[in-house]
Amino acid sequence: MPFALALTVVLAGLAIFQFALILGAPLGRWAWGGQHLVLPARLRIGSVVSILIYALIDIVAWDRVKAIDVFPDLFSQIAMWVIFAYFVLGIFMNAISRSKPERYTMVPVSIVLAVLSFFIAMGYGVLAMAA
Repeated sequence: MPFALALTVVLAGLAIFQFALILGAPLGRWAWGGQHLVLPARLRIGSVVSILIYALIDIVAWDRVKAIDVFPDLFSQIAMWVIFAYFVLGIFMNAISRSKPERYTMVPVSIVLAVLSFFIAMGYGVLAMAA
C-alpha cells in the first residue's frame, strides 16, 4: 500500500500543477512541449483530461492493492501494466521535449511514476485478504 500512497501523492501534485495551468498560471514551459507560457484553450482542455486520467490511474492503483474494490482483479492487474507502460512512454516523450524545464522536471517525475506503477503492477503492497 505504500506504493499506491506515494503514487497518489505524486499524481495529486501533478493534478494541482495541471489545475494551475487550466487557470492560466504562467507555467507552460513545464508542460505540453513548453511552447506557451500560458496555455491556449486546447491545451487547457488537455490539462482537464490529464486530471481525469490521473484520477482513473489512482483508482486502478488502489484497486490493484485491494484497498478498494471497483474492478475485477484481472482488469486491475492488466490495467496497472498498461499504466506502467504509459509512464515508461512518458519518460521518453518528456525526454525529447524541446523545453529544458519540462525535460529536467518531468523526466524524473515520469521515472518515479513508472517505478511506483511497476511495483503496484507486480503486486507489492497488495493487502492480505482476511480468511
